[in-house]
Amino acid sequence: MNTNKKAIELLESNEYEEALKFFLTAVNECRNVQSLTNLAWIYCYEEYKDEKAIVLLEEAIKYKPNSHFPYSLLGEIYIRQENWELAKGVLDSSIAIQPSKTSYNNLAIANYHLGNIEVASRYFLLATEKSDYAMYSHVKCLIELGKLNEAKDRLDAFSEHDDEFVGEVDIADMYVELGYFKKANRWFYKGWDIYWKQPNWVSRYVYSLFKLNNKSLANEIINDVIKEKIKEIDEVQKDDCDEDWTEDDKINHLEELRTEKKEYEGMFEKISSGYVPPLEFEVSMKTGCYLFGCIRHNHPEYQE
Repeated sequence: MNTNKKAIELLESNEYEEALKFFLTAVNECRNVQSLTNLAWIYCYEEYKDEKAIVLLEEAIKYKPNSHFPYSLLGEIYIRQENWELAKGVLDSSIAIQPSKTSYNNLAIANYHLGNIEVASRYFLLATEKSDYAMYSHVKCLIELGKLNEAKDRLDAFSEHDDEFVGEVDIADMYVELGYFKKANRWFYKGWDIYWKQPNWVSRYVYSLFKLNNKSLANEIINDVIKEKIKEIDEVQKDDCDEDWTEDDKINHLEELRTEKKEYEGMFEKISSGYVPPLEFEVSMKTGCYLFGCIRHNHPEYQE
């Protein structure tokens, strides 16, 4: 059995320390695309040492590999580091070798942050599953591009029954962006008992109710969340502290809860005065397994 296969088997058996030794041995035996990339993946996702992984992947790429693995993994690291230009470059190379939805999604993220919204929109679309976050991000790009009818058609097609469904409140939020407040309210209502109540999206719900002149319901939901927050504060105050939940932790958490409560208390008046709560939108990186010889994902070992 070669060194890489042994390392993979140990990793699959959750014998991590022994697996790491074999991945290091593989590099010492032969510094090639496979050994460098596999050790980089371990440093990236098991050791959380991205800088070590970058050095190994840059060396692997010098061999001009015919596999997208080192490029895709390096792209993920650069995305996490918010190094958009470098991410774009290596992910372009990854897709040129072998397109994948994961790399399309991450390349879309790089382009989105670089202001290339049209390009980002196209790549998000190539990365989508039914009703998932990549499609959601595609809709956001369409809105930014002023393609509002297309954005609405895409959003209307989302279904909570799809396996990768992004979530009720997220859909509601995007309908608010489009100005379809009745649709937004239906989705906010669906998500009300599912999502953790937070001022950022509750304020968007309240705003959409204001736009439909339903101030009584807006006031009602604000009062409900204030009551919930009072109850939560009371429960935290009664909590006993220990080594995992210190007095400082308790004080800081109570401060956060009281800040949220104060925000809810001023929400009705603030929105009445014309405040429009902004959408909190973040793109979502996808990750993949880039281990040559991975048993679980049936990856072959690297072939020159």
